[in-house]
Amino acid sequence: MRFGQIEFNPARNPAILDTATWDEEAAAAAVRGLEPAVWEAVEAGQPFVSPQVTIHGPAHGRCEGSAFALATLADGQQIFISLGPANAPAPLGTPFTTQPLSVGQELRVYRTDAATIDRYVRRVRPDKGPRPLGAISRIGAGSRMSTAMFPATYRAMAACGFAANTIQNSVRELELLENILAGRPPEAIYYPGFGVVDSGHTGSTFEGLWAYGVLAALQSEGDFRYGADADHIKVLPGARGMAWAKHVIGCARFYTFFTLDVSGVLDYAALAITSPAAATAVLEKHIPDASERRAVLAYHRRRRRIGNQDYRPNAATLGRLVGKYWAALAAAEELTAFLRGLKENAAFDLEFAIDERLPDVAACESITGHTELAFVILEAQRRGLPLTHIAPNFGVEKGVDYRCPAGLAELETRVAVQHRMAAEFGLLLDFHSGDDLSAATRQAIGRATQGRNHFKIAPQPQIIFAETVRDLEPDLFRAWWDDAFAYARREAAAGSAFAAACLQEHAAAADPTPSPTDPIFHNFGFAFVGRRDAHGRYLNRERLYGLDNAFYREYQDRIVAYLCELAQDLFHPGE
Repeated sequence: MRFGQIEFNPARNPAILDTATWDEEAAAAAVRGLEPAVWEAVEAGQPFVSPQVTIHGPAHGRCEGSAFALATLADGQQIFISLGPANAPAPLGTPFTTQPLSVGQELRVYRTDAATIDRYVRRVRPDKGPRPLGAISRIGAGSRMSTAMFPATYRAMAACGFAANTIQNSVRELELLENILAGRPPEAIYYPGFGVVDSGHTGSTFEGLWAYGVLAALQSEGDFRYGADADHIKVLPGARGMAWAKHVIGCARFYTFFTLDVSGVLDYAALAITSPAAATAVLEKHIPDASERRAVLAYHRRRRRIGNQDYRPNAATLGRLVGKYWAALAAAEELTAFLRGLKENAAFDLEFAIDERLPDVAACESITGHTELAFVILEAQRRGLPLTHIAPNFGVEKGVDYRCPAGLAELETRVAVQHRMAAEFGLLLDFHSGDDLSAATRQAIGRATQGRNHFKIAPQPQIIFAETVRDLEPDLFRAWWDDAFAYARREAAAGSAFAAACLQEHAAAADPTPSPTDPIFHNFGFAFVGRRDAHGRYLNRERLYGLDNAFYREYQDRIVAYLCELAQDLFHPGE
């Protein structure tokens, strides 16, 4: 079917459109042909399965005198159905078709677009909707494989008793729906040392990921608590950067968790200022009003102990801290005001992410110090920022286990201190890029935080998907591998030292057999999934989302085992 300027099959390209109802006429015709037993199941709150329709039992609900259900039709479309008195209120809005069933009784059929899904989980099944969870331990379960992964995530949560942000991807992984429908090619983003990355490389959109993630939750058995994280909303300098961040947030308006990645407006050099006079001058530059400067100095120089750490910075230290963080905090303040208006003062989780680093600074040289963390927390409190999470730089790197010289003992001690500091203000520490950390490192984090942390992953569920493809669909995996290898070679030829090193490591390996764990695939395989051509058309997604049910069951079993292992290490270390 054609959507905007491009054509694709939404049944095999999920989480793109902000709706799972894309052909109302076909859906209405299918509903008219259903047997009476379907309506009996809806009224009784029971599941029903036939070649024409599946009524999802876990999504049933009653509201204002009517019975409600979620159904999947034979063509893959999903619809909401209500049965009740013809004059009953319509909490989901306007149906796209209605049908009299008996005297005074009416069937109503609704689209499963984002706005209607939001009304459904607010009015009919609030227990099945995403919500802000505050300082509750959880896994940030990066959902690069969207509908292939969602059922396993909800199953793991119900079975192993942990909470998660099940709907989570970043601005690098997701595209805006408007760009997809306009047929715009992906934006090429350059990362120093790595090379070029196409935006939206999962093939999903902010709008579509939320819609399909919530629909999957409605279909899932069991009790679980989950949120939806619009991850790494990049805050760039200037009015244009702020406008773009607001636009992304607007596209993610139904999300419950917003990660403000302020690394782009941090002045990393400010902390290296050695001259007290120069540091004080930075303070005066950022806070030129003398009365405001005196108030900030008085607020931060009040003697405090935070997490058993003394905090009373002098003017020079405060100047360095203000130099690094002032613009970032101001940006967070503006975006928070925007969010409050957009969400109509409804609650949301808010993360201040300062874990990114400059490409020419080693990970272990950019670790967030205790004084830095105290300053950020206190300044956020002074400004009234409703932070629920904060992500310091812990020295974690993508692609490797923790390797700072002082080792895990020092990491555990440092995390324990910063956990106490954050906890005093009701905040949870966030750990990004956790995919490559070993069980020992995860357990150290679990012990240091007493099982209270937010641990984000992204690539590993996709790597597990690729491992399943290798095992069950070897020809498809070979095509995926060839794409990753060609990508690495292009970036190496363009000057990427990292890509060249991956190629050299592969060439020197004792077993050069293509593998999802090979550094080439691990670092360059992500692009295959959502790859688009110059006209914005998808090239590979239908192959990955058109496999048989046995494949997805195997993949989901592996995801359940992986997520439950993470939860055990992070939230119950040593048990």
